[in-house]
Parts: sequence; structure tokens; C-alpha cells
Amino acid sequence: MFITFEGGEGAGKSTQARALAQALRARGRKVTTTREPGGTPEGEALRALLLGPGSRWGAMEEALLLFAARRVHVERVIRPALARGEVVVCDRFTDSTRAYQGHAGDLGPEAVEALDRLVLQGFGPDLTFVLDLPVEAAFARIHGGNGDRFEGRALAFHEALRRGYRAVAASFPERCALVNAAQDPDALAAEILTLALKRLGPARGG
Repeated sequence: MFITFEGGEGAGKSTQARALAQALRARGRKVTTTREPGGTPEGEALRALLLGPGSRWGAMEEALLLFAARRVHVERVIRPALARGEVVVCDRFTDSTRAYQGHAGDLGPEAVEALDRLVLQGFGPDLTFVLDLPVEAAFARIHGGNGDRFEGRALAFHEALRRGYRAVAASFPERCALVNAAQDPDALAAEILTLALKRLGPARGG
């Protein structure tokens, strides 16, 4: 199963992705963890280009670069792990492009969907956790940190980003679980694990 974590800045995606992977391994599952941008040497190089404070990319350029790296990520990391019967837990995937470039950026959702069809040809996650956090709470979490250029954008961008993620969750209700990221992290991790186990079913040999 391919599981992704999505949400705006400060929502706690990386923390919850690690917690789920650890909990699944403790239950005998083989798990591959990865992230976007990243997951491959090419993707990690792109991450530095996209997220560096001096970067000046428009939404179209960002999306094209992200989908190029995503295709490599899928073919070299994600598909092989799934073929081995592993659970893949990924911090961000195409829904991030939908929210950041498609909704909060000026690219538009239709262009992102066209790129998704062209590049991934129907491949996507089986289950997505969308961590929903009020913008004021997100700002409190990221304030004062050495954040990337997305974290440093204006309040209006983060509000549009949250609306974008909520729209994504509403558009794909069969795979997206919108969860309250403002709750206690341990309670959130327990909720996520319960939902993931329900979708995964019993482990082989269990």
C-alpha cells in the first residue's frame, strides 16, 4: 500500500509519517519511507533548488520540476518497494502540487491534473492523510525557525494553501482522510494508525 502525508507548513506531516512507519514496523510490516521533493539523488538536488531562500520559480516551473522528479521517484523507489510487498510511506506527493502550485499558486488545478495524467498515468497513493491546521496555529509553530521560502510567505498564501488542501480532500474522499492536526500529537498518531490498519488489513502470516 502507498500512503502519503499532506498538509500545510507546520502541520506535522514529517513527524506523523515517521510515527506511522515506526508503528507499522513494530507490527511486522516492511516499510519504505521517503519524501518529496526528494527520495532520489535527483529529487534531493531539486529540493535544494526549489526550497532554497534565494530560489525564484513560478508555479509552472515548480510544477514541471516536481513532476520530473516525481516520475523518477515513482519508477526507482516507490513502484519497486510496492512490488516487494512493502508499505510505502511518503511525506508529500502530487496533492502537494495540487495545493501549492494549483490552488495557492497561479497555475490552476486543471494544469496540475493534466501534468498528473501525462507523467504518472493514473499512478497515485492508496491512502492520504491530510493534516488540517488553522493558519494561526501553523504560524505559531513555524515562527522563528529557519524555514524554507514557502514557510516565509504571507498569511494569504497559507490561507489559500489550507483551502487548497481541504478542496483536495473533498475531491478525493475515497482515499483522503482529513485529520485535525491541532490535537495532541500522540492522539493524532493513534488516530492515523487506526485508520491505516483498517485499510491495510491483517499482515501476511498474522
